[in-house]
Amino acid sequence: MRLVVAITGATGTVYGIRLLEALRDAKVEAHLIVSKWGQQTLEHETTQSIDHVRSLAHRWYQPGDFAAAVSSGSFLTAGMVIIPCSMRTLASLACGLSENLIHRAAEVTLKERRKLVVAPRETPLTPIHLENMLKLANLGVVVMPPMPAFYSAPQSIDDLVTDFVARVLDQYGVDAPGMRRWDGGKVAPLRRTD
Repeated sequence: MRLVVAITGATGTVYGIRLLEALRDAKVEAHLIVSKWGQQTLEHETTQSIDHVRSLAHRWYQPGDFAAAVSSGSFLTAGMVIIPCSMRTLASLACGLSENLIHRAAEVTLKERRKLVVAPRETPLTPIHLENMLKLANLGVVVMPPMPAFYSAPQSIDDLVTDFVARVLDQYGVDAPGMRRWDGGKVAPLRRTD
């Protein structure tokens, strides 16, 4: 299985990093694009270097490289995840603008009828944001804002991030080891051993 992953300049780059780690662990071939602002946000929010994050992917591309494999529909993938997805990226997708490789790869995903998941990160949302999300949802895009679930009794931010990434992986039929699923009963809190 092959999946395109994009990290844009919205806050929450830790979601993108965790997704890459999970894909690596699941033996899914990840093709990574990090926008200029995605890299700046990553360096601001985390202790991870861009080189380390790129090393988590099977292959990575510069955001201005329109000759990259992921810019063509003949490059077969299971789809694409934009996590986190900035409002600028969301608007570009909704309007069909391909200003960089992230936009082009998403456009390819749509035109080839592959699954596109976007994780928009902004609050509060303006009517323009909501209209763009609705437009994309009507085109078949899965819109998944990173909203925490508390039924699993998370004990840390790490638990919340891991749970959300597992939900993203569900969209592609990739099982995330350790995901605690709702079974109708009370879930015991996670207990850390480290």
